[in-house]
Amino acid sequence: MRNIAAPAVALSAALTLAACGPNDAAPADSAPQAPKAPSPSEAEKLALLAALPAPYNEADLDNGRRAFARCRSCHTITPGGPNMTGPNLYGVFGSKAGAKEKYSYSHAMRTAAFTWDAETLDHWLQNPRTFLPGNKMSFAGLPDATDRRDVIAFLKVETGFKPQAE
Repeated sequence: MRNIAAPAVALSAALTLAACGPNDAAPADSAPQAPKAPSPSEAEKLALLAALPAPYNEADLDNGRRAFARCRSCHTITPGGPNMTGPNLYGVFGSKAGAKEKYSYSHAMRTAAFTWDAETLDHWLQNPRTFLPGNKMSFAGLPDATDRRDVIAFLKVETGFKPQAE
């Protein structure tokens, strides 16, 4: 007589193990991940906005979010977020242009000699092609000064910018 219970037990064990998925343990050579900082509350965002220098302290964050929607197809803004067609913008203020690790910049951007600040970003957003000829950003720009102000304030609030104490 043939024992049909043995194959059923083996199948059950295989399905149980398969349901666990791949080994969830981190590889031995991977660095531990730092805990993610909590997102700022709306009150904290408004306090940061109020601490920005003029004209950014008077910006409309909702308009900045809406205007930045045009940028989201190429850029992320979260800590440790992926680079896409464009680099992740978290921590952009105060960083050297063309220096973000693990992103393939154009020669023009790699050799640019400026640091990102609000004024530079304003000129960049107005028309990236004329601001730095030879860069690979295909975006035509934000011609409206109010939209640029609001996007810059939105990015300052959302990308880890810390105003310097005076």
